[in-house]
This record gives sequence, C-alpha cells and structure tokens, in this order.
Amino acid sequence: MQVPLYQAKAEFFRMLGHPVRIRVLELLQDGPRPVRDLLTEIEIEPSSLSQQLAVLRRSGIVVSIREGSTVSYALAGGDVAELLRAARRILTELLAGQRELLAELRQADSPHTRPVEHAVHPAG
Repeated sequence: MQVPLYQAKAEFFRMLGHPVRIRVLELLQDGPRPVRDLLTEIEIEPSSLSQQLAVLRRSGIVVSIREGSTVSYALAGGDVAELLRAARRILTELLAGQRELLAELRQADSPHTRPVEHAVHPAG
C-alpha cells in the first residue's frame, strides 16, 4: 500500500525537525564542508553530530564525500537550499507581523492612550 503524499511530507518535515540538522543544512548551502568545520561551527559532541549527519544521509538530503582521511558533507541537491530560503522568508513575514502586533499592544497599553478617569467629588 502506498503512503499518502501528505504523510510522506509530514515524515520529511519531521526529519528536518531538529536544530542541529537545520544548522548543518544551512552551513552546507555554501558548498561541501568537512566534518571538523561543522563541529567548529555547531559546537556539539562529535557523536551527536555524527548521529544527525546519519539521519540526513539516510534521508538522501546530504551526501558524504571521502578524500583521504577527511570526510565532507554536501547537499544532495539545490532544492533543500531553496526550502531553507523559503522558510527564512516565511519566518521573516511572521515575525514582522508579530512585531506589528506587539507595537499595537504596547500602543494600546500606553498611559497616553488609556481613557482618563475623572475623580468624582461629592457635592458638599
């Protein structure tokens, strides 16, 4: 039985749903990078990076390249870089909208915009 497309997409996004994996993909947008450079940039334990790279490699999003004793990783295709750029654009729009809402909330909460309460003096 074939997996529905929406389920395959959900699995794909779940696979991307780890900060280290996203950071690796961002770094690889500029071209292949040796593991030692990825470790320097991401600052995590080598075993943790290795696990995340294995997930990306198994999914086919990245490929490993061995040159002597150096192992580098590269994006398997340009579509992943485009997906990351699209995510950046979407986040930028969302955050801009939130910033506008925050400004409106602050404006509404400002003492200058609150209705003035008048003291009631008893007739005397």
